[in-house]
Amino acid sequence: MRRIILTETTQIHPFNEPARDLRVQNKPLWLWQRDLLTPYTSEEREYPDWQTAYRFEEEAVECFVHRDNLFFNRDLIDEFVSRARNGRRPVRLAFSIDDPAIKTHVKPLTHSFFQQDKLLLTDMWYLPKGLSQSVEAQPLVIDTEPLERGYYHVPPYMATDFGDLVYQLPRKAFVLIENWVHVFIADILFGVFARGAFFENRIDADWKLKLKILSRSLLEQKHVLSNSEMVKIGKNVSIDSSAVIHGPTVIGDNVNIGAGAVIDNCTIGSNVTVSQGCQLMLSVVSDGCFLPFRTSLFMTTMMENTMVAQNTCLQLCVVGRDSFIGAGTTFTDFNILGGPLRTLSNKNGSLEETNMLVLGGCVGHHCRLSSGLVIYAARTVESDVVLLASRERQFITKNVRFEDSDHYPYEDKYPYPRLYPRSDEL
Repeated sequence: MRRIILTETTQIHPFNEPARDLRVQNKPLWLWQRDLLTPYTSEEREYPDWQTAYRFEEEAVECFVHRDNLFFNRDLIDEFVSRARNGRRPVRLAFSIDDPAIKTHVKPLTHSFFQQDKLLLTDMWYLPKGLSQSVEAQPLVIDTEPLERGYYHVPPYMATDFGDLVYQLPRKAFVLIENWVHVFIADILFGVFARGAFFENRIDADWKLKLKILSRSLLEQKHVLSNSEMVKIGKNVSIDSSAVIHGPTVIGDNVNIGAGAVIDNCTIGSNVTVSQGCQLMLSVVSDGCFLPFRTSLFMTTMMENTMVAQNTCLQLCVVGRDSFIGAGTTFTDFNILGGPLRTLSNKNGSLEETNMLVLGGCVGHHCRLSSGLVIYAARTVESDVVLLASRERQFITKNVRFEDSDHYPYEDKYPYPRLYPRSDEL
């Protein structure tokens, strides 16, 4: 089957980079897509739009067509391709408008869904006889099979209207990445969080798996959540005996985990250092990252080659590649004034509701944040920004653009290159 990729060049704020190049599940999105689709496709071709694809793709060959800003998992692709091939007709992936996972987490901040009656059509097609069939494609509706899982209980004396806050975690994940919040959803909610929730369900339902995990714990003399069935460890990994690691967790090669570190349901890339006393929960730490002592991550993504210094707390955040966050910096995640949080829309730059009551901030690529900053919930720091804490600028209450960077007064002595300009500046 031939894979046709329609490229989406729109930059995602604050990274100033197309979605395909952003890291999701510790892989560039384009590589994540390729790895999942390789079992079904034998060749791939890229085109900027449908018109160009029509011009060069005149053969009546079996095609899988998708836009390159889509995140999906193995379960969704397996069902879509299987049902599409069995039906032997051109189809387009669709979801019910009332699907809890899509309605709650994906549709907000998304502007590229095509709504047809009570369906949301996506940019993914199966065309058994070539691109000419695209106009005939009928919706193929997939149920994401979400699992409702709580993540916070807000005490009534703080917010009487909230109580238990829940996420809808799909078994068959799909996200159209048009905003930094969608990276958080793909990586954390539909990634490590959903992985852990559905793995727990498998253990409860499968006595053979349960027996396998228990026997492995007895054989290795480890806690039931820490044996090799639950924690997958790569090559040349050094783990201090006092560290606590609970699965399902994946750890790459050449990783160093220090004394007293606590890791619970995370993905840790290769060449990563997690120093003494760090606490990581439901997070993705990409290749080459460095976490000094007592760094805390909760439901947070760190892209490659980034450092978060000691005594820093990040909750429900996304941090781009090659960035530095100084010691003692805190990212808040709750709007104490009440109501849904808003963040910058990638479509027109205005503020738009995220449909989330708890959400951290986002730091772009190649940023330098000094120690002691407090970043308010849902705020963004654009790529290439330098922030220096001061009496006037300790609390970051507004989104920070490159024009607001603190490096300008020092440009003559300490030149700071801009690596990720906005598309209108290229």
